[in-house]
Order: sequence, then structure tokens, then C-alpha cells
Amino acid sequence: MRRGIAVLVCVSLFTAGVYFAISKWGIRHETLDLFDAARQRPVAVDLAVRRDYELKAEDGFWKLPVAIISNGNTVKNTEYSFLANVLAARGYLVASIQQDIPTDPLLMTVPGAPYVGRLGVYQKGEANILFVLGELKNRQPNADYTHLTLVGHSNGGDTAMYFAKEHPDVVTKVVTLDNLRVPFVLNNKMKILSFRSHDPNFKTDPGVLPTTQQALKDGIDIIKTPFQHTEMSDRGPDSVKEKIQATLDRFLGGSSSSELSPKNTDQPLVSSPPSPAPSAPAPTAPVVSNPPGGDRSGS
Repeated sequence: MRRGIAVLVCVSLFTAGVYFAISKWGIRHETLDLFDAARQRPVAVDLAVRRDYELKAEDGFWKLPVAIISNGNTVKNTEYSFLANVLAARGYLVASIQQDIPTDPLLMTVPGAPYVGRLGVYQKGEANILFVLGELKNRQPNADYTHLTLVGHSNGGDTAMYFAKEHPDVVTKVVTLDNLRVPFVLNNKMKILSFRSHDPNFKTDPGVLPTTQQALKDGIDIIKTPFQHTEMSDRGPDSVKEKIQATLDRFLGGSSSSELSPKNTDQPLVSSPPSPAPSAPAPTAPVVSNPPGGDRSGS
């Protein structure tokens, strides 16, 4: 009887210890339904932070680095958990912002003209980020808001790059997943990592990507992949997400450019994709880019 009680006590203590460890080391997610009264606009945010680092920050032993994730058009801000979890595991306070809402006008694109129909979209995203940062400073005062890491997919990647261009004094890292419109910031004080898709439906505008010489000079890592544009979110297969996670983790850990990708940025990191099929001639009239069920924000 006593032996049975002892075993039960040991099991209970072990279970409690496991629960405590999970609670302490796990990643906490929180949804914030914010409202920007100045613009009369709702801004939904998904927060992710590692509990142990959050406790260290609250006790004054740590400053949480801050990462902002911007979603691609028609993709939810909650569909980038595979990125948020890597950042949170590294100790970041991660805010995934819902950049678009149903009442926003459809995206308009003129091929070859990066800002036609889009400048207002990027400025809206910039305003959303600034608003969320202001809210976070009140809620999480023990975080570092002067060395931001910006992450974005497709149109969200363009928003991240635009924000970095407008606020280079507070941005230290930019990670984009197939942004197609806004030219890269050329600043050797800012670390940039960009995953490029191999998708005939999503073409990068001329002048967006740096040349190989510019990338080498400023330490920009261009990762050409065989992935589809829409696979670069939680919707993608695990094999795609795991490769992106591994490279992102190495980037956050301070890996040099040579450890992330070949010196020749025209050579894919993952594998050599097949030759793309010839694409149809680009239309000259504005194209509405908002199909249901997929991210066509860069088309």
C-alpha cells in the first residue's frame, strides 16, 4: 500500500514537473483585437512570446527583441505560426498584424510600375505597424522597440520593405517571403533575408531585387527556392515550412551570408528548379489582384 502511494506521489510530482516545464518554456499566444480610433480601423494582432523570456523581461533581466509579421493579401495573420514560433523560440516578442480587412479596396497592379495602385496600401501597412508598436509599448514596456525585425509574405513583404525604407533608424533585420513590388533597401547596417518562389503566376517587378554585386556588398541573402508563392504560409506543406524555418533560425542566430546561401545569388539554396514554362505577355491595363482562397497580392 505504502509503495503504491509512493509511486502515485512520484508520478504526480513528475506530471506536475512536466506541466511546469511546458508552462515555463512554452510559447504563449494572445489575440489582441485593437482599434485605431484616429483612423477608425480595427487592427487584429496575434502575439507570441516565450514564457521564460517574458518572465525575465518582467523581472528586468532581459529586453525582448521585437518582430513584426505582415500577412500576404487574403492570408490571415494567424497563418504564419511556423515563422512566429521560430522567432518566439529565439526570445522575440512577435506581433503578427492583420494588414488587410474586408472593407479595404481590391489591390490594383500595373505591371512594371511598383507603386501604381499600391502606395496607399504600403502606407496603410506602415500606419498599422506604428499603431501596434505604440500599443505594445504600453503592454510590454520591457521590450526593445529600437531594433525591429520585420517579416512579411508577398504584399506583407512589400509592406515590411517599405517600412524599413521609411524607418531605417529602428529596423535592423528584414525577412521577406516573395515580395514582388518594393525595391530592396540597400543599407549594409540592415540584415536582409529573402526567400524567392519559383512560380510562373508571381513575377518579381524589374528593379526590386538587388544585383549579385549589391547583395554581396550589403550582405543581403537571396534564397531561390522551388516553392510555390502560396506555400510560404501555414497553408504550405511541412517540407517547405521546415526548410524555411531552418534557414530563418540560422539567419536569426547570426549566420554569415556564405552559410545561408551561395555567393552567386542566382543559384538556388534548396534545389535547382525546372525551367519555368513561358509566361503569357503581361497586360498593360490594371489588374485586380484579390482572388478567393489564394494570395495573389503580387500578381
